[in-house]
Parts: sequence; C-alpha cells; structure tokens
Amino acid sequence: MAVGNAFSTVGKVLLGQVLMATLVASGFLLMGAWKSALSALLGGLVALIPNLYFAYRLHLVRHGGARKVVNAFYSGETIKLALTAALFILALQIPVIDFLMLLLGYIAVLSVFWFALLTWRI
Repeated sequence: MAVGNAFSTVGKVLLGQVLMATLVASGFLLMGAWKSALSALLGGLVALIPNLYFAYRLHLVRHGGARKVVNAFYSGETIKLALTAALFILALQIPVIDFLMLLLGYIAVLSVFWFALLTWRI
C-alpha cells in the first residue's frame, strides 16, 4: 500500500516537472524569443530525463528487499548525477543555447520538488 502511494507521488512530481518545462518554454516562445525557449526547454529536459531514469530504476525494485532498494537508490542516484552532467555538456554544445536560460529551465523544473514538499502531504 505504501509503495502505491509513494509511486503515485513520484508520478505527480514527474508530471509537474513536465508541465513546468513546458510552461517556461512556452512563456519564452510567446514572447518571441525562440532561442530562449529552446534553451529553457533543454534545461528542463536536463533535469527531467535523469529524474525519469531514477524513478524508473526505483520502480523496478519496489517489491524487492530493503537491500535491493537501497542499492538501486545509491546506484540510481550516481547514474542520475552522471547523466545530468553529460546532458549539460551535450546541451552546451549547441551553438544557439543561452546558458542562463538553460539554467533557468533546469532550476524551474527542479523547483517542482521543493514546491511538492511544501504543498503535498506524503
């Protein structure tokens, strides 16, 4: 029962992150700044893709023993950090990317975690 609630909360956070990335990029696009919109969207994806990987990794071991869950947590977090660094490096290789807008999109998507902690009961 607790696993179902925990995963549904994770699903809500991931959905909120998708919506936040879309909202920030759409806002810049509506202002006519397509380079800023692309940068913010890529920043959101830099935050979202590793979080999706981490959630999937934990989802696979949700019915395993405590040792499997802890091992998946630590290895998943390590890979998540490496994936984040790799995605930042890849995104910065695109010539039209504005670093500040990339960072803004990244922070906006990560802020969903913070707001989730403030507003939702777990």
